[in-house]
Amino acid sequence: MKLSGTEILVECLHREGVEVVFGIPGGAIMPLYDTIYQKASFTHLLTKHEQGAAHAADGYARATGKVGVCFATSGPGATNLVTGLANAYLDSIPIVAFTGQVITPFIGTDAFQEVDIIGITLPITKNNYLVMDTRDLAGVIKEAFHLAKNGRPGPVLIDLPKDVQQAQAEFSYSDKRKCTGYRTTLKGNLNQIKKAALTIQKAKKPIIYAGGGVITSNASKELRNFVQKVNIPITTTLMGLGSFPEEHPLALGMLGMHGLFSANTAVSEADIIIALGVRFDDRVIGNAKIFCPDAKIIHVDIDPAEISKNVRADIPIVGDLKYVLTKLTQFVEPRQENKWLERIAYLKEKYPLQYNEDDELRPQYIIEKLYEQTKGDAIVVTDVGQHQMWAAQHYKYNQPRSFITSGGLGTMGFGLPAAIGAQVGCPEKRVFCIAGDGGFQMNIQELATAIYNKIPVVVLIMNNGYLGMVRQWQELFFEKRYSQTSLKGSPDFAKVAQVYGGKGIRVSNREDFDTALAQALSEKTFFLIDCLIPAEENVFPMVAPGESINKMLGVN
Repeated sequence: MKLSGTEILVECLHREGVEVVFGIPGGAIMPLYDTIYQKASFTHLLTKHEQGAAHAADGYARATGKVGVCFATSGPGATNLVTGLANAYLDSIPIVAFTGQVITPFIGTDAFQEVDIIGITLPITKNNYLVMDTRDLAGVIKEAFHLAKNGRPGPVLIDLPKDVQQAQAEFSYSDKRKCTGYRTTLKGNLNQIKKAALTIQKAKKPIIYAGGGVITSNASKELRNFVQKVNIPITTTLMGLGSFPEEHPLALGMLGMHGLFSANTAVSEADIIIALGVRFDDRVIGNAKIFCPDAKIIHVDIDPAEISKNVRADIPIVGDLKYVLTKLTQFVEPRQENKWLERIAYLKEKYPLQYNEDDELRPQYIIEKLYEQTKGDAIVVTDVGQHQMWAAQHYKYNQPRSFITSGGLGTMGFGLPAAIGAQVGCPEKRVFCIAGDGGFQMNIQELATAIYNKIPVVVLIMNNGYLGMVRQWQELFFEKRYSQTSLKGSPDFAKVAQVYGGKGIRVSNREDFDTALAQALSEKTFFLIDCLIPAEENVFPMVAPGESINKMLGVN
């Protein structure tokens, strides 16, 4: 059966089980959009910027565990995807992006809206393809989806010249596609796993350090089984929040630059660190040269390139966490309570998170009230900045995929479109977007996407009139020289939401916030609460640049 390139693409997406695509049409991708109009089985959500489409696909993928899909035209449409693809690449999120391209004879001639998107995205995709023959398209799509979701996930881009979209070819779609040169080690070496089990057995002060890889590999259940058997305290990275219930007695919360004092101290005192699906990035370990110098490191990751990249592993294990944790749990012996657990309990009790609990509307209160009202049964999506850290610290994440944020790239503007994607992927859940007044304005146009499509995201804006995290660093390390961080001139965001046709309320005290949140929770509709918080509220605890993670500012 002969089909056009766009018909092949639409049929391939159907067979891959794609439910929704985010994108914007344009000249070079118009044939595809014509076929979508006539034959698509999936929903297309029109965003207002291609970056919004990439972030929405990202949020959808994180919330559902499925592959996110986005479309853009050639030239500026394609380049507008770049930040979103880089964001997904650094956080290992499966996305397949399709971009239009000028017709094949014009490639390399600087034709209208032509860019080398393959060259541009080479460092920020797991793989990318320029399809020059329609006969290759189905196989390329199959391979792209396989690569995006298998092994260490990541974004894949397929660039489609307009004439390749329009030409016809015989269609066939195999259930299997061999990816030449791509091999993934799923089963960790049993000897290494046994060695790790024996080392854990001998440890006196062990700590589990879990990251986003636990969530990506759907290994949260296996992690809980392991922790409960070995009775070892556990701390998580920003990306790992929700991988283990934070209300569990062995949970220490987040570690790192804005981690909890008890978590950072415990890691620094440990004699064994069991690192699961983490990459030892600088925001977690601080100064790598002085990170836990006396601890042995057991490092489990599916990506061999991460093993010993930043911190040398004494016992490296390459494999899928679901498999490795299952085996490790079999081999380890149960551990009893000891002085180490007493030390952990002391640290948690002595050094809890603290803030000024006065009558002011403080961001920590907002997050805690949100947790109280939702009882943790929500998906929290953040933008990037101070509010991101407050959300990580003061909300308790007890389920995987309940916390969605930009980790590796730290992308301002991520929050709103990612929340849209998460809500589309999980319509039965309540989705909250927590943003700052700086980052929110970077993709504020996606208000139209949410409100027009009746996507019931609740947005909480921490409005302090500054680029808050930058201002905090200027206060602490640049003698309060607030260079270009004031956001004077920002709008009343509640009124902006109203102009777009949504509901919005501005609040400046606890009573009004409580009332607004109750209203937002009672209505299944888009709702924005513009929260006026103190201008110079800081995120503490904090590790200064270059310091050891057990040397924290803002701890009494």
